Amino acid sequence: MTHHPGLLRTSPLQGETTSSLICRIASRYGMEAKALRSYWQWRNYPPGHDGGGARADAEVLLNAAGRQLLAGICGVEEDVLARALPSWGQEDAKLSAGKDGVPAAAWRTGGAVAGPVAFGCRLCTARRTGTAVRVVRYAPRWERVCVRHGQWLLDADAHQPLEHLDVRGVPEVAAAQRQWTGVARRAMRAGAEPERVFTLAQAVVARWWEQALRWERETIWPRRLHQVAGGDAGGDLERWRVVGRDAVVFPEVVAVAEALLDRAMADLVWVDSGSGRPRALAADGLFCRRLGERVGRGWLGPLAATDYGGPLTSWMGAVIRIRRGAGGPPGYDNDPWWLRQEHQPATMAGQLRVLGKEKKAPGSGTMWRAAVPAEQRMLITSTIDSAEEQLLQLHGVQTGPTADVARRLLRGLGHSAGLIENAWKRTAVAAVNGGVPLEEVARWVDKPVTVLREMLTAGGQEDRG
Repeated sequence: MTHHPGLLRTSPLQGETTSSLICRIASRYGMEAKALRSYWQWRNYPPGHDGGGARADAEVLLNAAGRQLLAGICGVEEDVLARALPSWGQEDAKLSAGKDGVPAAAWRTGGAVAGPVAFGCRLCTARRTGTAVRVVRYAPRWERVCVRHGQWLLDADAHQPLEHLDVRGVPEVAAAQRQWTGVARRAMRAGAEPERVFTLAQAVVARWWEQALRWERETIWPRRLHQVAGGDAGGDLERWRVVGRDAVVFPEVVAVAEALLDRAMADLVWVDSGSGRPRALAADGLFCRRLGERVGRGWLGPLAATDYGGPLTSWMGAVIRIRRGAGGPPGYDNDPWWLRQEHQPATMAGQLRVLGKEKKAPGSGTMWRAAVPAEQRMLITSTIDSAEEQLLQLHGVQTGPTADVARRLLRGLGHSAGLIENAWKRTAVAAVNGGVPLEEVARWVDKPVTVLREMLTAGGQEDRG
């Protein structure tokens, strides 16, 4: 082709990536995107996934000549493109090093340019453009529901085929998105950045999500997860727990964000701390009890209150320090919305990478995955993680009166011992069910075969009860 296409006007969608727009232009002209991209000089190679495959969240930066060229190709004024495309006008050293007047482009990943990147709704795209093609756009996680078509739009940075989840059967997800608008306004009135409030609430709820496998009374999230998985997530539970997490927990994230902004809730934290007479936060504290009620789980309070070392207790600590006037100069320790790096929840892309590596692990790992149901494997892992975290937290309780320290240590150690015993029993059951002789398992745990058989039988009866 010796001329630039430009006969058909292709308008950008609000928040769209420049790379997505180029792909849509190519589609309109019946071209491959690669052929259209040849109009620019590229300074680097497109980002890809580990093991191969193009990234849907790949983004393009253009120099001035490159932007002018794109405007001509799609038949849209540059100022319109500047308002619609978040990456428009961003450059870097790779682009400025080229010849003036030569259209040049450089690849980036969208998350490194302008924030989280998600797929767009193809049905909405068809209404706007007449063609149901893939669109990739920048969208924060509180704007992921297409209310018109009942879709939760997934992150575009993960190596998985789905663009959306069907949330028509869980109307509370769309309702939470509408509710977030008021929560964001409330945050701004309180002098807090809505994004930071949401991020902290998401970290709190994502931590609950990892613990929820042990919550016998939890019924809301399993129902939602099966719903967004098309009716049954059991066939690939681990994957669906990763892919579906953000959609499934979204109503609770908004509810927690609203609760943390409520001054009356902060007052309860202050009361639980002893107000002017400091005391340790109790498992039956008013704040966590009320928080559980606000997320529709009246039984959650003690579980949340005893989850030491998480983002929720960090927020509570900051609230208490501010009330006592002991926060010191401005900084993370007296900023309720500060989220420590270790509290940031793993992304879907990161979790899928780990899951993929586990599935490819050679030898006994593959046999274990084949022999042990996914839910049982996750329960074992979750129990071990909880025991490890409980033991780590005991390092921080060795100050104070002797009786108090001894009581906290013994209770913590007792709880950890119970978790560890639960984990090895579950593992032993899984091994026996997977075909390992009971005699061999008995040697590994250093117990007589008869004793082990009785313990596992009793444990099985308890689980069934």
